[in-house]
Amino acid sequence: MMNEEDFMKKAIQLSIENVESGNGGPFGAVIVKDGKIIARGVNHVTSTNDPTAHAEVVAIREACKTLNTFQLSGCEIYTSCEPCPMCLGAIYWARPDKLFYANSKEDAAAIQFDDQFIYEEIAKPISERKLFTKQLLRTEANVAFKKWQESEHKTEY
Repeated sequence: MMNEEDFMKKAIQLSIENVESGNGGPFGAVIVKDGKIIARGVNHVTSTNDPTAHAEVVAIREACKTLNTFQLSGCEIYTSCEPCPMCLGAIYWARPDKLFYANSKEDAAAIQFDDQFIYEEIAKPISERKLFTKQLLRTEANVAFKKWQESEHKTEY
């Protein structure tokens, strides 16, 4: 039977293989349910021209497809590096029971994968962020929210 360290070794192995193959950055992830790996992911940002194709997101998509659900309760995520803000958000939305990581965000920053600026930007008021951001047509957009509130067809999450 595999344990936490065995699963982490699999995520690390994926990260190494991804670098060696030239398919993307040094990141790997596995998702485990009931002691078995149900999904794997590696970084495919540059090979697919998809900035969201981080190892954790790729693994989450595969796990959700495998389980036919949008939530990963009862699952554990093992990732070769502390998740970036996007991946951490995706992990929280997926709602696994546990998250394990190997390299730290400081380790990633040391090899030019530095997400600190994103953490800093998120903490700022919108008007002070580097990315120009302007709210438009809130009243019109709110119609969808009201319809959602009243809908009998929604799936709560």
